[in-house]
Amino acid sequence: MREFGYERVLDVSGAVALLGDDPDARFLGGGTNLVDLMKAGVERPTRLIDVRELPLDRIEFTPGGGLRIGATVTNSDLAAHPEVRRHYPALTQAVLAGASGQLRNMATVGGNLLQRTRCGYFTDLAKPCNKRAPGSGCPAIEGEHHNHAILGASAHCVATHPSDMAVALTAFDAVVSYETADGPGELPLADLYLPVGDTPHRETALPPGALITGVTLPPAPVAAHSRYRKVRERASYAFAIGSIAAALDVQDDVVREVRLAFGAVASRPWRARAAERVLTGGPASAETFAAAADAELAAAKPLPHNGYKVTLTRNLVVAVLTELAEEAAR
Repeated sequence: MREFGYERVLDVSGAVALLGDDPDARFLGGGTNLVDLMKAGVERPTRLIDVRELPLDRIEFTPGGGLRIGATVTNSDLAAHPEVRRHYPALTQAVLAGASGQLRNMATVGGNLLQRTRCGYFTDLAKPCNKRAPGSGCPAIEGEHHNHAILGASAHCVATHPSDMAVALTAFDAVVSYETADGPGELPLADLYLPVGDTPHRETALPPGALITGVTLPPAPVAAHSRYRKVRERASYAFAIGSIAAALDVQDDVVREVRLAFGAVASRPWRARAAERVLTGGPASAETFAAAADAELAAAKPLPHNGYKVTLTRNLVVAVLTELAEEAAR
């Protein structure tokens, strides 16, 4: 690890100004991803700008009845907050599934959204990687890829996004707030992550030098009837091989509203719009749930060793929506 500077900031404008003066600096929240990447030599910042003391650590109701979550709220505090548990239970479940207690105590909401892929080729400097070194290649396509993307990938990158929290936030139409030297801005979370295309090193649509200041969840009554389900290779803390955030509103056995997002299948949390269209207005049955999953997964392009993710994701859709439908019928 090379030498780097460190500076703690107490106001948002000061943090943004520091990064503007030093484009090779990085904002530091909990450091649960960035510090690991620095140790591996993937990230080599000239300076760390510690934003943990910024006044962005609150969870508050918005005037319309949604929730605003500050960027420095820890994952532990987010999962434990009574209003999150009451109005967005899938978000609480996603955060609790995402990491060990020690990591949740350190990790922040803003940092969680910006964590980078856990692809082994990305973190191994001895291997080529288009995300780390544009134009060098993607060895995962011919190599180890059993936990890589089946949706939205390209010939330049097949890595997946690792966040559990972002999957639930995507299902609930979260909006990311940020600050730049030119002032504040907002970006729907669904638009935060860029398609892979031929530029996998360009991961987000945030303007240069932007600091995430918070995430807003709009009012969504359906979110109160939601669930996050994660499948992993071991029961203890591990990254997903497949996951789903689902919310369902059923009346008289008809789906009135549904939200679906998949995790561990693409370079970003995958909002299942095609599945939602099939489900809305249709019968709340296992057959309809399976048809909806098939409609979404028709675009899947699995690699030789990760085709199981198609079946796994289909089964997750059917199982979780069936559970929610049965609960609604009680």
